[in-house]
Amino acid sequence: MERRHGRLPTTEELRVWRDFVETTERLRSELASRLQGDSGLSTGDYSVLLALQEAEGHRLRSSELAAAVGWERSRLSHHLGRMERRGLIRRVECVTDNRGAEVLLTDEGAQGFRRATLPHLKAVRELFVDPLTAEQLAVAGEIAAALRARLDPDAS
Repeated sequence: MERRHGRLPTTEELRVWRDFVETTERLRSELASRLQGDSGLSTGDYSVLLALQEAEGHRLRSSELAAAVGWERSRLSHHLGRMERRGLIRRVECVTDNRGAEVLLTDEGAQGFRRATLPHLKAVRELFVDPLTAEQLAVAGEIAAALRARLDPDAS
């Protein structure tokens, strides 16, 4: 593959870039709107609940949760406060280290996550998977992996 380091993007490359960004934003917006409408959960809520659902004991330290959802700890802290007021999560003392806190998925949060998942996955299929051929989906995965590797080379 030819590399064009140090040059500005061509008109065609910029067209592809803008199309990619605009389509991605539109897709994210539509998925977020459907998720909110179907379940009352924001995409942030869903990300946090997913990370906790997958965690051992349905609990994570705040720092681990921030890393899992890709947020700064201050953003996560504010969001967790809103989720805690809605009964979706609880913050509890860390059982292994009394200096820290863990975020715990509540029964209400687990139920909300379960109710949201089927409609959300159906929307992902409808809006992202179905419009693409199997080959296009594979290429989309390769593109995402290449971009992720450039943005976070230590993660590979």
